Amino acid sequence: MNPDLSPPSPESPPLETATLGGGCFWCLEAVFAELAGVKRAVSGYAGGHVENPGYQAVCSGSTGHAEVVQINFDPASLSFRELLDVFFAIHDPTTPNRQGHDVGTQYRSAIFYHSPAQKAAAEERIAELNAARTWPGEIVTEVAPLKAFYPAENYHQDYFRLHGSQPYCQAVIAPKLAKFRARFAARLKRG
Repeated sequence: MNPDLSPPSPESPPLETATLGGGCFWCLEAVFAELAGVKRAVSGYAGGHVENPGYQAVCSGSTGHAEVVQINFDPASLSFRELLDVFFAIHDPTTPNRQGHDVGTQYRSAIFYHSPAQKAAAEERIAELNAARTWPGEIVTEVAPLKAFYPAENYHQDYFRLHGSQPYCQAVIAPKLAKFRARFAARLKRG
């Protein structure tokens, strides 16, 4: 759940930020909002060349942005690597510019890193997964520096929580969330 889009208070423990794209941002946000250690997950856009893009422009493919979720997390209880393990478990990182029926550059698999340490961790994890042949194909996840993040329009925030009975939510998000909950049951937020 995203309580708001304001920054954490100064009294809060230092948080890290990750920005990940792996298909529809509604799916990613729904999953990461339930992960213990995540303080906030915000749907948005990154990786493009237009300032302040809107949803329709991003969907056209003309802005170069990916749908992403920006995650504020407590590194004392959730490492960036653990975040990546969830990320790679909930989408197919071998399909360029698509996730299931969602097709276009806005649905590409991407890690927009915030630090050299995040870049190194992402590249190392991708190499490990490729070496283990976790998927039949090679991982095509883009690893690039975050240049700008633009929060999506308000109606995209907490979409699954607010509209979970809609057909797309039931057909696509609910099964992904169920798979995540089963595989990472020990990592879910409590209460």
